[in-house]
Amino acid sequence: MIHFIHENAMLVSGLILLIAYIFIASEKIQKSVVALTGASIAMLMGLLPFEGHYDLATSTYIKGLFEHIDFQVIFLLIGMMIIVHISSRSGVFKWLALEILHLTKGHPKTVLFSLAAFTAIASAFLDNVTTVVLMMPITFVIAKEFETDPVPFLITEVLASNIGGTATLIGDPPNIIIGTKAGLSFMDFVRELTPIVAIIFIVSVSILIFMFRKGLKATPEKMQHIATIDNSQTITDKSLMIRSVATILLVILGFVTHDITHIPAYVFAVAGASFLLLFEKPKEIYRDVEWLTIFFFVGLFIIIGAFEANGGIKFLADGLINLTHGSLEMASMIILWASGVLSGIIDNIPYTATMAPLISELINPANPNAITGNVHALWWSLSLGACLGGNLTIIGAAANVLVSETAASKGYKISFIRFMKYGAFVTIISLVLSSAYIYLRYLN
Repeated sequence: MIHFIHENAMLVSGLILLIAYIFIASEKIQKSVVALTGASIAMLMGLLPFEGHYDLATSTYIKGLFEHIDFQVIFLLIGMMIIVHISSRSGVFKWLALEILHLTKGHPKTVLFSLAAFTAIASAFLDNVTTVVLMMPITFVIAKEFETDPVPFLITEVLASNIGGTATLIGDPPNIIIGTKAGLSFMDFVRELTPIVAIIFIVSVSILIFMFRKGLKATPEKMQHIATIDNSQTITDKSLMIRSVATILLVILGFVTHDITHIPAYVFAVAGASFLLLFEKPKEIYRDVEWLTIFFFVGLFIIIGAFEANGGIKFLADGLINLTHGSLEMASMIILWASGVLSGIIDNIPYTATMAPLISELINPANPNAITGNVHALWWSLSLGACLGGNLTIIGAAANVLVSETAASKGYKISFIRFMKYGAFVTIISLVLSSAYIYLRYLN
C-alpha cells in the first residue's frame, strides 16, 4: 500500500484535492473540517515531507510541510478580522451609512445607489461578510420605511460587495492569496484594478436600478422621513470610534506605503489589531474571530501543497501551456472566464489557492515552455475572474449565502433562480468589461 502511494503520489494527492472540493461544494460537512481532514490524510500518507531539505539528485530544495502554509495570508486575515470586529462595536460603520442616506434626500433610486456605493467602498477595505452584516440591519429599516420589498436592496448590496472587494489587496481573500504568491502590493491592486472595478460597479448598479425600477418608488412624505432619520445616538462608544478609525487609517497607510517601506501588509494588520486589543478583553475578541475560515485556509494550503510537491501543479501548467500553445492572450482569457464561471459554482478561496501556484508554474523561467510577455495579465485575470465570479450564483460567495439566509429568516426568500437572474447578468457584464480591460491594458 505504501509502495502504491509512493509510486502514484501525484494521482493520490490529486484525488484528495478533488474529493475535498466535492465535499466543500456540497456543504454537507463544514468546509474547515473537510480541509483539515484532507490535510491529515495527506500528512499520514507521507505525501509531504515534514521538514524542508535539498534533493541532491535534482539539486532542488524540497519545501517542508509548514512552508506550504502561507502565513502571510493567515496573519493578514486574523489581523483584519480583529480590527473590523473591534471597530464595529463603536457603531462607526452604521453611522457612516446613515449619513450617506441623509445626503440622498430619501429618493429610493439614489438611496439604492448610495447603499451600493457605500457597500462597495467598505468591501474594498473590510471583508465582504462583515460589510453585508453591517449593512443588512440598515437595509431592513429603510425598506420598512419605504414599505417595499428589501430583496432588491439586498441583492444589489451583495453584488456591489463582491465587485468592490475586487479592487484592493485586502478586499477579498482571493486577492490576498494572489498578492502574496505574486509579490503584488496593496498599491499594485489599487493602480491596476480600481479603475476597471469602478467602471464595472457603475455599469452594473445602473443596470440593476433599471431592472428594479418598479419597486423603487416612494411618496414625498416617505422620502422626507428617510432623509431625517436620527443618527445622533448611533455612535455607542466615541473613544473606541476614534481609536478604531485612527488605527484603520494608519493600517491602510501602511498598506499604501509598502513600496517604500517594504514591510509586508500582514505586519501592519497584526500591529493594528494588537494596539486595539490593548483596550479590550482579548478573550471576547478572539472568540469572534472567524477561526473556521482560518483553519480552512491552513488545511487547504496543506492539501494543495501535497499536490504541488508531487508534481500535480506542474502537470496542469504544462497542460494549459499545450492548450494555449504558450499564448499569453489565450491563457489570460481562459483563466479570466474559467475563474468567473467556476467561482460561481465552487468557493473562490480554494479555487484561487489552487490556481495561484499553477500560474507561478506557467510563468516559471525554469520551465522551457513557460509563457512569456507581460505575465501580470494572468494574475489580474485570475483576480478579476475569481472575485467577480462570486456574483454568478447564490452560493458563489460567503456574503451571498449569509444575505440569503438572513433574508429568509425575516420572511423574504431569495431563491437560487431569483438571485441568478440578476447575478449572472452582472457577472457576464463584469467579465466582458474585464476582458476588454485585460486586452487593452496588457495584451494589445
